[in-house]
Amino acid sequence: MTRQDTASLLNELIETSHDGEKGYAKAAKEVDDPQLKSVFVEGAMRCREGARELEERVRALGMQPTTGGSVSGAMHRGWVGVRSAVSTRDAKAILEECERGEDYAKARYAQVLEDDDLPADLREVVERQYAGVVQNHDRVRNLRNTFAR
Repeated sequence: MTRQDTASLLNELIETSHDGEKGYAKAAKEVDDPQLKSVFVEGAMRCREGARELEERVRALGMQPTTGGSVSGAMHRGWVGVRSAVSTRDAKAILEECERGEDYAKARYAQVLEDDDLPADLREVVERQYAGVVQNHDRVRNLRNTFAR
């Protein structure tokens, strides 16, 4: 795998992380429940930290990291739905949209991890971040189930 190929894969994960950060930040701003607000603020922070770590790795490859998520990417990642969910300020709907965004992130990270040519040091970073994505997803899913009752 070339440095450019590696940087391209990492940039896709950076976009995914930026989209997650934006989605969680929007959800945190709009939700009234203090517990949910805290979960969403933490989710945004974890996404931001993950993006920064990957950006450093791209720079270490001598390449330029992407600077943010994309509009079309956000739509595909499920985060645009947060916008419509927050218009009603319905906690369950917001949680469902956040879970949808995390579903995409899980799939994207898993896809990158399927690449056998990913350098070992980067694989370790991506695996660790994938575990964080799974934690975010499960936390949101469990909260969604709680609010569904």
